[in-house]
Amino acid sequence: MTTQLSGVLTALSTPFNQDETIDVATLRKVVDRSIDAGVGGVVAAGSTGEVGALSSEERLLLIETVIEHTAGRVPVIAQTGATSTAEAIRLSQAAEQAGADVLMLITPYYEPLSLEETVAYIKDVAGSVELPIMLYNIPAVTGVNLDPATVRSLAEEVPNIRYIKDSSANWEQALQLIHHHSDVIGTFIGWDAYLYSALAEGAAGVMAGTANVVPEEIVVVARLIAEGDLVGAREQWNVLYPVIDALLSVPFIPSVKAGLGLRGLPAGSPRRPTADLGGDELARLKQALAALDASRFQTAHA
Repeated sequence: MTTQLSGVLTALSTPFNQDETIDVATLRKVVDRSIDAGVGGVVAAGSTGEVGALSSEERLLLIETVIEHTAGRVPVIAQTGATSTAEAIRLSQAAEQAGADVLMLITPYYEPLSLEETVAYIKDVAGSVELPIMLYNIPAVTGVNLDPATVRSLAEEVPNIRYIKDSSANWEQALQLIHHHSDVIGTFIGWDAYLYSALAEGAAGVMAGTANVVPEEIVVVARLIAEGDLVGAREQWNVLYPVIDALLSVPFIPSVKAGLGLRGLPAGSPRRPTADLGGDELARLKQALAALDASRFQTAHA
């Protein structure tokens, strides 16, 4: 299998104005921040982008804006899964028409499905478009785990299923996907704390919400691994990990938005009822970022 997507993909945060409308101008800056850092692609309307709080019309505005502003500089992955097959097909076809490069499908999450129902949903949506499909496995949200055998079966049966984002936080499952199934599907690990380990094991890439905050640093680690410098990559990962841990140890969407603000790119508050990061949590993140800045991280590699 020829993998077109690789490396670091940023799961973009969605900036909001004070009235909770999408801040399109800041969204463009968030996109540029990752592309300028050298990521391999950007993801619109993913979990980090607060997709559960967006209407279908807002999701399409988000996707269309990211596609237009990216202007072919890197691939755009549009998350078009929905709670019904019909809506997922509508969103997928609209994103395909808008110029997305890959579609990512989360499975319905309001009412957990059986594995058989989930597979039927995936086949129906994938069959409605021609674009490559990335499965999105996040069983903590959907209640259904796409196990490696099921993933392989889908990839072999449906020609445009090309990738999987595995956010199961199950390292054994991730290793099985990477080592036993890379001949039919490219695995992107969506659990940011596994970033170094996944790339060192040979994953096609990682999809990281933390790349909104520290894109250049993550790209450095990925590039060193790709160059075979595992020692150098590990040294840099040891410096970067405390920031990743600080971002992951608190509610993630608020932490990413707080991190963007601390990095000089305010992206507004999360949509209510999700609240901004609290004082102690914000102080910990600020301290971790300050330590990273003082560490002389080797960003020259990027």
